[in-house]
Amino acid sequence: MTEENSNKSRKRSVPRSRDNFDRQDGRDNSDKPGLDARQAASKILAAVVDRKTSLDGMLDAEHGNPAYKALGDADRALVRAILNSALRHLPRIEAMIGLLLDTPLPEGARALQHVLVVAATQMLYLDIPDHSAVDLAVEQANRDPRSRRFAKVVNAVLRRLGREKTALLEHTDSIICIPAWFYARLVTVYGRDAAERIAAAQLHPAAIDLTVKSDAEGWAERLTGVVLPTGSLRLAGFRGAVSALEGYEAGEWWVQDAAASIPVQLFGDLTGKRVADLCAAPGGKTAQLVLAGAEVTAVEQSDNRLSRLKVNLARLGMSAETVAANFLDYVPDRLFDAVLLDAPCSSTGTTRRHPDVLWTKGPGDIAKLAGLQEKLLRHALTLLAPGGRIVFSNCSLDPSEGEEMVARVLADHAEMTRIAVRPADWPGLEAAITPLGEFRTTPAMLPAADPAFGGLDGFYACILCKS
Repeated sequence: MTEENSNKSRKRSVPRSRDNFDRQDGRDNSDKPGLDARQAASKILAAVVDRKTSLDGMLDAEHGNPAYKALGDADRALVRAILNSALRHLPRIEAMIGLLLDTPLPEGARALQHVLVVAATQMLYLDIPDHSAVDLAVEQANRDPRSRRFAKVVNAVLRRLGREKTALLEHTDSIICIPAWFYARLVTVYGRDAAERIAAAQLHPAAIDLTVKSDAEGWAERLTGVVLPTGSLRLAGFRGAVSALEGYEAGEWWVQDAAASIPVQLFGDLTGKRVADLCAAPGGKTAQLVLAGAEVTAVEQSDNRLSRLKVNLARLGMSAETVAANFLDYVPDRLFDAVLLDAPCSSTGTTRRHPDVLWTKGPGDIAKLAGLQEKLLRHALTLLAPGGRIVFSNCSLDPSEGEEMVARVLADHAEMTRIAVRPADWPGLEAAITPLGEFRTTPAMLPAADPAFGGLDGFYACILCKS
């Protein structure tokens, strides 16, 4: 679609529907199949985009959004698919809707906008028949007093979308699908080409990576996967329940993004050493430390998250000392040989798995979290015995939460030095080693012919040693 044609499409009058989607027949459609799922998706999308609410919390099976919890398993899966696809492609979807509207929606019509986005997502990116998405969107509009007068507009816009989707997808293909503020930060830090690759990577859901106890090649053969440079096992195209896979019940492996497995590996040999895993839940890195032969103390503030960690370790046949405490108040009986601090962060490196992150956080959140990480790291240094090492890591792409913060801490602690990671020790990931010897992965790394099987979470990690 050319710019001239797109301008013409804006000027066309929106056709008026003559079918019965606005329920002029007076029938009671309260039990219309699929409507509850679409209504839940629209409400949750509004909470993410307009109120900056975390998607994970709303999709929690026990404590999540009431409309979501009321659904059956199949409808819950549909809601998750709609929301994840909508948030990955949101700027393009909204651009297409804008092209198809004769005039912009009024300021008070945000609910209607979300109805349109949910329907368009199904038509453009999911295997949902167009007529079903249109029908249910119009039904949603009719049932909402605020949107009822726009029901015929919804019908007309979505029917045109169905007819013109190929041209519209081509026309919007160059639109960057992350918020402008974050794209600008990526360009500043990584350059425009890398920023575009990172933005493109988040359009594809992350593959499932496993950390195995032993024999990665053997498990790759059993589970039809590939072994990555991190030693992780990547499952090619698997989208089922991992609990049904061979080795799950026996505790032979656990799910962990390949990038998340790197920080523990940076310690080297941990046999017999006392190691603190701070901010430890859900326990993937704790399990790695135990597997490496360490005597592990896992510290976690949340009782619920600590319970989850214990359950995960029990399945794996592992044990560790667990401490429920605010890490900033934690003082051990004796100092540790090594400390892992995988700090809470903005999670901007995990958008392949959590596409809501960039729509719920902003520059202020990054600055606030960087300040928290600095407090945590400074306290972590006090837990480390002389000669010990600390690995600091997080899943942010922003250097203010990584390189810049660590540099400030090192400037104030003459007893601490940075230990450089050698690129030669990480074949296949040499590009992830910075000139200072720190790790910096991005979602655009480990490219594959099928983008769904490539990529890594964005991670920062460094090794510090106490003299």
